[in-house]
Amino acid sequence: MPRIQYISKRFSPGSREIVDRANEILREYKQQGFVLTLRQLYYQFVARDLLPNSQKSYNQLGRIINDARLAGEVDWDSLVDRTRNLRSLEHFMGPEDALHKLAGWYHIDMWKNQECRPEVWIEKDALVGVIEGVCQELDVPFFSCRGYTSQSEMWVAGRRARQCFANGQRPYIIHLGDHDPSGIDMSRDIEDRLTTFAEQPVEVTRIALNMEQVLQYNPPPNPAKVTDSRARDYIAKFGPASWELDALQPQDMIQLIRDVIGDVTDPVVWASDFRDEEEVTDKLQNLANNWKDL
Repeated sequence: MPRIQYISKRFSPGSREIVDRANEILREYKQQGFVLTLRQLYYQFVARDLLPNSQKSYNQLGRIINDARLAGEVDWDSLVDRTRNLRSLEHFMGPEDALHKLAGWYHIDMWKNQECRPEVWIEKDALVGVIEGVCQELDVPFFSCRGYTSQSEMWVAGRRARQCFANGQRPYIIHLGDHDPSGIDMSRDIEDRLTTFAEQPVEVTRIALNMEQVLQYNPPPNPAKVTDSRARDYIAKFGPASWELDALQPQDMIQLIRDVIGDVTDPVVWASDFRDEEEVTDKLQNLANNWKDL
C-alpha cells in the first residue's frame, strides 16, 4: 500500500532523522522478505547506536513513527502488529478457484515416518510472524507460549507427547525465549510440566536466546528485573544484564530453526514423502486446469 496522508505534520530535525532512518531500515528488511514490529524496529535503532536503550526511547520512537504514518511519511504496510488480527472464512470465486487453492494447500504429514516429531515454541506472540514461514516450510507445528504456558495448553501438549510416544516417535520441543530471569526459567518449566503430563521425559532444547548468541550477535542489553523472584540466581550466573529475543535478527532466528530441524531430519525419508506429496499436488492442479472440460 502507498503512503497515505491523514494529517499534516511538521517534524523537528531530530524527528525527521528518525523517520528517514526508520524508512531505510524498513526497506532493508522488506527486501529480505521481512516486515518488522515496532519493537523489532526499535532494537535496530538501538543496535545501530541511533537511540539509547530505554523505555523512554521506545515510547519516543513509537510516537514519531505513529505520526509519520499518519502524515504519509511511512508506508502503512511497512510495520505489522502480529498480536491483533481479523479472522474470517476463506471464500472462493468458484470450484476451479477452490481446486487451484487446494493444490497449494495440500500437504501430507512430513514427519509421520521420521524418528522424532518436533514443535517450535516461542515466548512472544509478536514474533510468531518471524518463525511462521520456516516452520510451515518444514511442516513443523509452532506455538506462541505468551510467557509461561497455561496449564490447560501444557496438558494438551502433554497428551500430544503421549500419543507421539505411543506411535513410536520421540516428541521434541524447540524453545525460543528472552534471556532474562523468567525467560530462562520458562525452558525448564516447559520440560518439567511436559514430563509430568506425558508421564515420561520429553526433550526440550532451548535454541535462543542463549549466552553464546549474546556474545556472537551483541544485542542491546536491558537491566535484569530485580523484582523477579528468579533474579538472584540469574544475576549470580549471568550478571545484571538481560536481553530480549526481539533483538535477534529475524534471519538469524530462522537459521537457528533450520539448523536444529536439520539435525533431526532423515533426508532420504523426507525426499520420498515429498515426492508423494508432489504427485497428489500435480493431480489436483491438473484437475483445476481442466475443470471446464469435466
